[in-house]
Amino acid sequence: MSSFEVRGGKKLSGEIVPQGAKNEALQVLSAVLLSADKIVIHNIPDILDVNLLIELLHDMGVKIEKHNNHSYTFRADDVNVDFLASDLFRKKSGKLRGAVMLAGPMLARFKKAYIPKPGGDKIGRRRLDTHIIGFEKLGAKFEYDDEHKYFQLTAPHLQGTYMLLDEPSVTGTANIIMAAVLAEGITTIYNAACEPYIQQLCIMLNKMGAKINGISSNLLVIDGVQKLNGTEHTLLPDMIEVGSFIGLAAMTQSSITIKNAGVKYLGLIPEKFQQLGIQFEIKENDIYIPEQEVYEIQNYLDGGILTIYDHPWPGFTPDLLSIVLVVATQAKGSVLIHQKMFESRLFFTDKLIDMGAQIILCDPHRATVIGLGRKNNLKGITMSSPDIRAGQALLIAALSADGKSIIQNIEQIDRGYQYIDERLRNIGADIRRI
Repeated sequence: MSSFEVRGGKKLSGEIVPQGAKNEALQVLSAVLLSADKIVIHNIPDILDVNLLIELLHDMGVKIEKHNNHSYTFRADDVNVDFLASDLFRKKSGKLRGAVMLAGPMLARFKKAYIPKPGGDKIGRRRLDTHIIGFEKLGAKFEYDDEHKYFQLTAPHLQGTYMLLDEPSVTGTANIIMAAVLAEGITTIYNAACEPYIQQLCIMLNKMGAKINGISSNLLVIDGVQKLNGTEHTLLPDMIEVGSFIGLAAMTQSSITIKNAGVKYLGLIPEKFQQLGIQFEIKENDIYIPEQEVYEIQNYLDGGILTIYDHPWPGFTPDLLSIVLVVATQAKGSVLIHQKMFESRLFFTDKLIDMGAQIILCDPHRATVIGLGRKNNLKGITMSSPDIRAGQALLIAALSADGKSIIQNIEQIDRGYQYIDERLRNIGADIRRI
């Protein structure tokens, strides 16, 4: 098992380019199953989760041509539907929650699908109800195989319908969209997730011949078609990486330019880092963060302590709350971090406390950070990465800390961030893989 050895306290400088969006990649790669024609996808991040999904598609019989590490051609004209019921699929997909999104396109095109027990991060309960109920409303039937721990779904005929989702689940919305594009008639999805990744999926499907209206809203109307064609699609820059690099620059008092940051798709992300007192300039599609000795957390107009919480899009993404929490430890002032959507994502704060941060973990969902204002630097320790986002947050903490840190279980970081050690070394970080 690999670890990162990090010697912190060094100022960084230069340019860094965010990878393609991980969450978008898992959706659009699943969507290649909807057509027998060639589909070309660019800016695919070279990370463990995405590579595992590409491997699963290959195992299913999808023809894959790799042009380079970030561009592939897919052709799903000879798919082995029953591979999804195999022990090998269950073993591989158990490591990847994104495998659940294969179900929608499989149901739509091949009339049956299997959903294994979800894998991925240990960040709390992420239920499948939204997926299953959506499929049922379209006409699918499911059975749970208790021995092998998977749902088997069958749908000889998918029929468009109206549905009000009980939660705006991103993966649930994506799965239902992919099932509905080939269903007969009109499907209306209310309380749909509308993240940029969902928007990109819908744009790609429309280029393939789907008829989806209401893109970027929480009310989608899908007029089912009989067949989808091939297309070419380029992934957005990963907004989570963009936010991570803004936080990294502030924590390490560094001057960094984030190139090709996909500024128009960042939503509230820039504003939330500005509320922490971080200064930056947006130059067309780039973000320049100057060296900043002190950044001060803003209070509300009535003097109340700032609260930063996650919320479905266009609210603030939960994937950046770990980064915001770490960045706040060296700010001047206090902030309450409220993680509403997952009940275990703040448990990594014990490692930050060991590094010298002043954090009160109120309960599994809330933590109060008392910013040190750089009066006391964090100190390096040995720690383990519990999930993708906390792992990146701990890496940022280590890069800002005095002395040497060892971060274990970095496979979690590699699941979401490509060549992160190499890219950070290129801007002056002292980090090596051991």
